[in-house]
Amino acid sequence: MSFLTRFRVNTARPGARRLLSSPQTMHAAVMASFPDLLPSDGPQREEPRVLWRLDHRARAEVLLYIVSPHRPDLTHLVEQAGWPAAAVPDNPGWQTRPYSPFLERLADGDRWAFRLTANPVHTIRRTADEPRKITAHLTSVHQMRWLIDRQEKCGFRILEKTDDKRLLPGGTTHHGKHEHHGDRYELSVANQHNLAFDKSRDADGNRRGKPVTLVTVTYDGRLEVTDPALLRRTLTQGIGRAKAYGCGLITLAPLATAPQQA
Repeated sequence: MSFLTRFRVNTARPGARRLLSSPQTMHAAVMASFPDLLPSDGPQREEPRVLWRLDHRARAEVLLYIVSPHRPDLTHLVEQAGWPAAAVPDNPGWQTRPYSPFLERLADGDRWAFRLTANPVHTIRRTADEPRKITAHLTSVHQMRWLIDRQEKCGFRILEKTDDKRLLPGGTTHHGKHEHHGDRYELSVANQHNLAFDKSRDADGNRRGKPVTLVTVTYDGRLEVTDPALLRRTLTQGIGRAKAYGCGLITLAPLATAPQQA
């Protein structure tokens, strides 16, 4: 069983500002919504996984999405970063619904709008003797290619633009040996954020280990289902790295009402 949860953050509250300023703090708050899961500062190693994502729709409208194997209790988030005085039994301050029925209805050939916040990275090394280093993609061309390269194994294909919507013939340009598809697909990349924070500290407040640095971007586009089983796994297990810090959660929406998340 899977659940999809949406929580609107009250950005006027100090508790909300603390959560929004630190993916580590938000991760801890999300995980605290599940009484059977032990607190953890780092990425989850066990299955099943809890995924979360923040959508900044406007300056004062921030939505938290959570996909989880258990129904969450977000009472603490309502108290810190919601509208606790407005909470009633029928509307406690968040909305949770079973996700599995929607997942089971996914079929080959279905078309959806999608949104994904991800941490697009690759491995590089300067010399043959040097160990490979994980490095973020920093340009929209390479960030787009990162997702395009993963679409097949994730159970979907990103739709291509029709000729009348392309600025370039075929939607593709070439740079040396590389093809750039910036105008070929129904896909946009925006909201790049460079994050740096301490993963953990000891009892005296001293940093333990190296700080975490992340580059995150948000993808919006349109896709077609090519393998429903693979896509169900993608929707519940996420895409890429840094899932503990708000990356990897992809949501679907009907094409006619793209802003409304499924």
